[in-house]
Amino acid sequence: MAYIGNIPAESYASFETETFSVSATTNYTLSHAVTNENEIRLVINGVVQQPGSGKAYTASGTTLTLTSATVSGDVMYAVYLGRALQTVNPPNASVGSAQIADSLISGKTALGATPADTDELLISDAGTLKRVDYSYLKSANTPAFSAYDANNQTIPNTTYTLLEFDTESFDTDSAYNTSTYKFTVPSGKGGKYLIGCAIKTTASTDRLILRLEKNDANTFYSETNSDSNGSGQFNLLMDLSAGDHLKVAVYQNSGGNLNLEGGSGTNNFYGYKLT
Repeated sequence: MAYIGNIPAESYASFETETFSVSATTNYTLSHAVTNENEIRLVINGVVQQPGSGKAYTASGTTLTLTSATVSGDVMYAVYLGRALQTVNPPNASVGSAQIADSLISGKTALGATPADTDELLISDAGTLKRVDYSYLKSANTPAFSAYDANNQTIPNTTYTLLEFDTESFDTDSAYNTSTYKFTVPSGKGGKYLIGCAIKTTASTDRLILRLEKNDANTFYSETNSDSNGSGQFNLLMDLSAGDHLKVAVYQNSGGNLNLEGGSGTNNFYGYKLT
C-alpha cells in the first residue's frame, strides 16, 4: 500500500518498558500517562495479564490499578505499546561494516587546515577500529633534529676533530645537545633512523673524511676527494636503541688548518626516526 507523505521509520523499532518496584498493593504509578489499559501490556512473574475492567488491571493517566494485590518478590513490568523507541537510530553495536555505505566517507569536504592535536582519526588495528589522536600520528617521525655550526670552526690538519654543531634549527624532543654536540635517542624512541651530515670548508684539501661515532666508537667513515672548496656528506639508515648517542668528527690533510663555512646552509648534522 502506498503512503502519502514520509514512510514511517519502522526499522529498528522497539517499545519502552518500565519495571516496577513491587510491594503488597494494587496501586502503581506509571511513568507515562496512557488513555486506558489497552495502551500497555502488563507482565507479572512472566505471565501476560489481561487488561480491562473486571480483568487483571485497568489504567488511566498515570494510575495503574490491579484487581489483585501483588506480593513482595513478584516481578512486574509494563510495555508501553504506544511509545515506540529508536525508530530512526539502530540499537548500539547493531550495525556492521557491510551496512555502511562508502559515501559515508568519500565525497566529504576535504580538511582545510592542519588538524588540532586533540582531533581523532579512525584506524584499523587487525580489523578493530580504534580512535587515534592526531598528536600521536604527527609524532610518528620524531624525534627529529637538525643542528649547524654558526662559528666557522677551525679544523686542524691530519687529525680527527669533533664537529661543533652548536646551533639548532629544530629539535622536537630536546634530544640534541649543543654543548656536547651529541644526539641521544630518547627513552621509548628506539627504532630505524635516517642520520646525515653535510659540511663545506673554506679551502680545498686532498682528503676530507667524515666519521660518525656511535656511543664513542667509530661507526662509519665517508671519504671525499675535495674540489676547490672541500665538501663532504653522508646519509645513513641506522637501527638505534634508547640511550644510543651519535656525534661526527672530521679529518683533512690540506697541510694546515681549515675553517668550516658557518651557517645552516653549508654544514648540518641531522636525523629523524623512520619507524
